[in-house]
Amino acid sequence: MNSSIIGYILGKVIMIEGFLMLLPCLVALIYRERGGLYFLITVLICLALGWFISHKKPENAIMYLKEGCLITAFSWFVLSIFGALPFYMSGEIPGFTDALFETISGFTTTGASVLTDVEALSHCSLFWRSFTHWIGGMGVLVFLLAVIPLNGGSNFNLMRAESPGPAVGKLMPRLKSTAQLLYVIYFVMTVLEILCLIICRMPVFDAFTLSFGTAGTGGFGIKNDSIASYTSLQQWIIGIFMLLFGVNFNLYYLLLFREFKRAFTMEEVRTYFSVVLFAVVTISISLWDRFAAFSDDVRTVFFQVSSIVTTTGYATTDFDKWDTYSKMILVCLMFCGGCAGSTAGGIKVSRFVIGMKTVRKELASFIHPKSVKKIQMDDKPIEHEVVRSTNVYFLTFTMTFIISMLLLSLDKEDIVTCFTAVAATLNNVGPGLAMVGPTQNYGHFSILSKYVMMFDMLAGRLELFPLLIIFHPALWKDFFAKSQKKK
Repeated sequence: MNSSIIGYILGKVIMIEGFLMLLPCLVALIYRERGGLYFLITVLICLALGWFISHKKPENAIMYLKEGCLITAFSWFVLSIFGALPFYMSGEIPGFTDALFETISGFTTTGASVLTDVEALSHCSLFWRSFTHWIGGMGVLVFLLAVIPLNGGSNFNLMRAESPGPAVGKLMPRLKSTAQLLYVIYFVMTVLEILCLIICRMPVFDAFTLSFGTAGTGGFGIKNDSIASYTSLQQWIIGIFMLLFGVNFNLYYLLLFREFKRAFTMEEVRTYFSVVLFAVVTISISLWDRFAAFSDDVRTVFFQVSSIVTTTGYATTDFDKWDTYSKMILVCLMFCGGCAGSTAGGIKVSRFVIGMKTVRKELASFIHPKSVKKIQMDDKPIEHEVVRSTNVYFLTFTMTFIISMLLLSLDKEDIVTCFTAVAATLNNVGPGLAMVGPTQNYGHFSILSKYVMMFDMLAGRLELFPLLIIFHPALWKDFFAKSQKKK
């Protein structure tokens, strides 16, 4: 195992976080807040420690998938720990466990909060809280690949370990160009939303923070009522952009290079929009008599469907008061999630498409045992390895879900609270139902339950395996064996 490259990249990640924390320092300067001092202290710690760890580049820069997984898992750990320090040192979030929970929720774009009064936070803390969504949405290691040259030809394993979806491919011939293109698309779409909201007379600070949450499909609001107090037009803009950020970014690449035929025939994207349309229509019919006007009905339902399916978690209404059918649809959307290659969480639409096609193939094999058929998506055969990994993912997800729910049940919460709390954290959604509904928070859970949900948030964002691999004994046996040889 190449431990030197692991340490080198972790050092770079810590330094990048230090530089990014200069932005909340600037916000504190603008609003003349003392909280900026704690961010500045953390910046100095990150830059000093990061430089100390990574000032010497290792001679061997080759990374295999196991190194990529370890780097990814440890990077998100250190990001969260250092990101929580300003919250904890300032006392705005008392208790390191709560500060860490809020920060992990931010970086993993979950949006689950332990805070009862969000508006009590300083501007710099609110900015950092939302900005963690934007950082985590595309992935800090993708950003690292975009700005720092890493040689060795195996950097694809780093991107593969962090990027969401059953398979990862290059958009450009060079991996660095792919990472840069992804961030250009991400940045441009974020700026476009900020401008649209400002034009619609939203305060500049609100436009920035809410756009960060939308782009990363995170969902941290800066008001206690989330998005409910904003105008109808502003809610439409946020709702539409949430839906757009849940789309596979390959679509935007194809549109950018005028490959319109391939773009509009992407099966995953068509299924994604079909699911959204079905949910909006059926929930609107189910809630027909609850709204004063048809326009309010459609807007509210569209916003919540868009928020839940993309795992953003913003809310304009207390959907926990909706009828059983509507809430069941929303819970199903939590698991569905957005497209692979987007900033959304959840299991991903592509996995469900592959799963359904696998079931159909197995049923056909019962009727025609000697037939040989390949599963296809977008008129291309899906490799057996992708199908196998999808099946394993479903099984691992189910086991993780059950164990987490059992651990949360020790708090003696009701079954709806336990079930949707795990669903909301493991799928990186944020709000659930009952005691974790859109008007509630996660502060009432025990310390054990909070750490279980922190694990779930990280596992959901990293697609389970990069995090679970650190518990495999063979990995550490190999690590210590290599360390002994060096001595």
